[in-house]
Amino acid sequence: MSLSDTIAAIATAISPQKGSVGIVRLSGDRAVAIAQQIFCAGGKQVWESHRILYGFVKHPSTRTIVDESLLLLMKAPRSFTREDVVEFHCHGGIMAVQQVLNLCLELGARLAEAGEFSLRAFLNGRIDLTQAESINDLVGAKSPQAAQSAIASLRGKLAQSLKYLRGKCLNVLTEIEARIDFEDDLPPLDVEWVKTEVMTVSTESQQILATADRGELLRTGLKVAIVGRPNVGKSSLLNAWSRSDRAIVTDLPGTTRDVVDSQLVVGGIPIQVLDTAGIRETEDVVEKIGVERSRQAAQSADLVLMVIDASVGWIEKDAEIYATVCDRPVIFVVNKIDLALTPISSPKGREEQDQILTPPLLRERGMGSEGILIVKTAASQQQGIEDLEAAILQCIHQDAIAAANLEVAINQRQKACLLRVVQSLANVQIAIADQLPLDFWTIDLRDAISAIGEITGEEVTESVLDQIFSRFCIGK
Repeated sequence: MSLSDTIAAIATAISPQKGSVGIVRLSGDRAVAIAQQIFCAGGKQVWESHRILYGFVKHPSTRTIVDESLLLLMKAPRSFTREDVVEFHCHGGIMAVQQVLNLCLELGARLAEAGEFSLRAFLNGRIDLTQAESINDLVGAKSPQAAQSAIASLRGKLAQSLKYLRGKCLNVLTEIEARIDFEDDLPPLDVEWVKTEVMTVSTESQQILATADRGELLRTGLKVAIVGRPNVGKSSLLNAWSRSDRAIVTDLPGTTRDVVDSQLVVGGIPIQVLDTAGIRETEDVVEKIGVERSRQAAQSADLVLMVIDASVGWIEKDAEIYATVCDRPVIFVVNKIDLALTPISSPKGREEQDQILTPPLLRERGMGSEGILIVKTAASQQQGIEDLEAAILQCIHQDAIAAANLEVAINQRQKACLLRVVQSLANVQIAIADQLPLDFWTIDLRDAISAIGEITGEEVTESVLDQIFSRFCIGK
C-alpha cells in the first residue's frame, strides 16, 4: 500500500433497512479537495477544521443529489490519522453510503485496506502499537469488562508501564556500555544497582505477564457445553440461566435435536453456552445426528456442565456419559433438586441425599475434594443459578486472575514478547552471577529492550504490522 494516497472506506456496519446513520471516511492530502467537489454546504457555512457542515452530496458532473448528510472536517494534525480527515455522515442502509464512497473513489481516493486508518495513526505517531491493538479489542469486546480493559490500553496504561521498564533497561545498558568504552575515566560500575534494576524490571514484567490468561478469556470467552441424559433438565437450565426461552422444554425425552447456543457474561467473562441433545442410543435418524453433534460440542468445549437428575439419582447411563467427557474440566449439576428422592429438611436427610446424588467415583474421592465441583439446582424454579456461576468462576480461577490484573490485559503477541524479556533478564542475572565480562551483560539487555520495543512498536517489522492490522475492519 502507498501511504501517500488518500484513502476512503465505509466506517460503520451497514445492512439493508437497518442503521440510522452510515459514515464514509476519507484520510489524506486530497481528502478536503475531494469533499469540496461533491459536498454542497448551504448558506454561509465555513469550511473550517473541527466544524460540522450540513448539506447535500451531489454527483460532481450531473449535480444529482446522492444524499442529504453532515460533513465533519478535521485538518491535520488534529485528527485520528494526523492527516486531513473528512467524514460524511449519511443516511443508514447500503445505497447512500455506497454511492458516496463510489464518488470518492472516482475522484481519486483509494479504497482503504484493513486497518489502514489505524496503521496511519500509528506510523504518524498518534498512537503506539498497544493502543492500536486495543482499538480492535474494543470493537470486538464481548463484555463490559473486555471493553474497559481495551479502553485502559487505548488510554496508554499498558504503554506507560512498558516504556517505564524499557527506560530502566536503557539506563542500565548506558551505564554498562560507558564502562566498556571509558573504563579509565569513570568510577567502577555499581553492580548491586544493576542487579536491583534488572530484578525490578523482571518482576514487573512478570506481573504484566500474569494478565495474559485474563486477557485471553476477556477476548475469546469460554465455551461451555451442557451435557447429560435426555430429560434431566439441560434445556430448562439454559433457559433459567439465560432468562429466555431459547430451548424447547417438554417432558418428552429427545426434544432437543440439535445444539442450541446462548451468549452470556459471567463475572466479566463472555460465555457461549451450548445446550446439547440428550446423549442416548436411539434409532431416530435426526436425533442420532443431534447426539453425535452433542458429543462433538462436548469435546470442543472449554468446560462441561454434566447435568444429573435429582429425582432419579446417579445411574449407569450417567457413568457412560461421564466417561466421554472426563478428559475435559467438568462441573456436576444436580438438577431438579426440588424433586429429589429424599427430603432435605434435616441434616441426616441432606447427608442421605448427597450419598444418592453424588456420582460413585466422586464419593470414593470424598465429596468436596479439591478439583470436584458439584452444584445443586432447580432450573424450573430458577434456583441455584448463582451457585453455578460461582462454580464456573472458581473453575477458571477468576479470583486469582483478577488479583493479578493491571487494569489492562495483554494479548498473545505481547505475551510472547514479554516472555523474551523475562528470559533475557534471567540471562543477564546469570552473567552477573558468573562474573562474565560486561559485553555479555549487554547482549541480553539489548534483547530485552528490543522485545519491549516490539510490543509498543518502537522496534517492529513490517511483517508484524501486516499481521496485526490485517485483523482490523476496513474502516478502522
